[in-house]
Amino acid sequence: MKIISKTYVLVSILILAAFINLTLLYQTEQTDNSQSYTIISTGDLKVQIESITGLATSVASGNNEDVEEIENTIKKIENILKILKNGGNINELTIEKIPSALTSEYNKVTTSWERYKEKAMDVENTSVFDMEATSAMNYVLQKNSELVLETNSLSKELSGLDRNYNKHKEIAKKLENSALAIGKLTLVISIGEEENVQEQLKNERVAFSIGLEKLLGTSTNETLDKIPRENSETLRKLDPLWEAIQPKIKIVEERALLSTEFIQIRNEMNAEKISLYSDIDNLLYLLNQEIIKENTQGQVAIQVLLAIDIAIFFLVLYVVRQSLLPLRLITDALVEIKEGAYGKKIKYEKNDEAGELVHTFNVMSDTIKEKDEQTKKTDIAKDEFLAMITHELKTPLVPIQGYSDILLSEHLGKLNEKQKERINIIKDSSENLLSLISDLLDAQKLELGQLRMQTGNSNMKETITDAIKLFLPQAQKNKIEIISDIQDIIIEHDPDRIKQVITNLIKNSLNAITHQ
Repeated sequence: MKIISKTYVLVSILILAAFINLTLLYQTEQTDNSQSYTIISTGDLKVQIESITGLATSVASGNNEDVEEIENTIKKIENILKILKNGGNINELTIEKIPSALTSEYNKVTTSWERYKEKAMDVENTSVFDMEATSAMNYVLQKNSELVLETNSLSKELSGLDRNYNKHKEIAKKLENSALAIGKLTLVISIGEEENVQEQLKNERVAFSIGLEKLLGTSTNETLDKIPRENSETLRKLDPLWEAIQPKIKIVEERALLSTEFIQIRNEMNAEKISLYSDIDNLLYLLNQEIIKENTQGQVAIQVLLAIDIAIFFLVLYVVRQSLLPLRLITDALVEIKEGAYGKKIKYEKNDEAGELVHTFNVMSDTIKEKDEQTKKTDIAKDEFLAMITHELKTPLVPIQGYSDILLSEHLGKLNEKQKERINIIKDSSENLLSLISDLLDAQKLELGQLRMQTGNSNMKETITDAIKLFLPQAQKNKIEIISDIQDIIIEHDPDRIKQVITNLIKNSLNAITHQ
């Protein structure tokens, strides 16, 4: 498979795995939310059930306006149970259905709910209070204020008697306190606080009876002086009042305010409620365990996919690195070729894009080597040709210059001016040709890197002046003035090469002027 194809496939797998991972994370989050709402709704059942318990007791107490509230709460609970079974929405919150593994625990909850609901309805349809005890309590509360007033009046009537009646006064004060205590204790019983209160009520009733008997003179335990008639009017009223109240107090202190039937049914309802709570708690516990199990599995799946993502990522890096390896090899080979190692080849045997590139590079390297060898052969041939040409050209120039000098020296005979002029032309032409040949040789040496400079410290003015002197005759002949305005300066340079440059410049200038 090609490297690019491999990379595309791996990157596609990486993207797909990342997409699946993100999808799982999103689904896990949504599932967690739904499961949380499921647990909350299941726990809310206990709150609603407790509400029914209070409402049923309220209806049994005569608050019929709570009947509708009980019905609404029952519908709400049954709706929650239905949604827990099948899934759905409560207050726009998604509730996930109970896992099938918890069906039996869910059925236990629904069964317990039906039993509890039945008992709650029984409580609702039962009277809370014992009617006789309630009637007696209401009578005592109604007459107690009158009893307190009469005992208070009795204390005031006896307060005017002498000290022989101090005992009577003390008993009257106790009667007043007992009357107040009887009223308070009866009131406490009326609000449902019966424990230990009925016994206290009995003690106060007995104490009141004993004290009243002593004042009336009917007590067998203690005999007191008879109260004067003018001071016993209140006492005579108090006796029948107490006779009417005392039996009612006995009923209140002996019988429970709540009816026996209500207490029994209420206890049965509470027992069913406890059983229902236990089933709900068990369902919640198992539901939590299932959620933990599912979350653990989801986390494992996410971690596995994450590990796959990481592995694919490093695999992509490896493939890319392998694909870049030939490029590094080619780069190194190019550096070597740049340094002159033509024909450098790269070993790479894979049949992929990099292999094709390496093959092309090797072919190119061979081509460069062949071209280099051809160039070298051409350069050698050129050098040989130039050497031959310069040699062949120089060979006839030497005798031409020599014979020109001999003729101009007039050793072979006198020359007229015209002859001298023609011979000078021959000499100048041969010198120009020799100079061109020298320039050609220098150019070849420069190209081959064989041109050497013979530098040294010398006077630059002398070097330039020597070059100018060579052209003074020609310049004067053509009425041209060559001006040199340079001071003496010692500098490191190659006099011959500087002269060559200056000579070429002056020569080209003179040629240009004379041919205008």
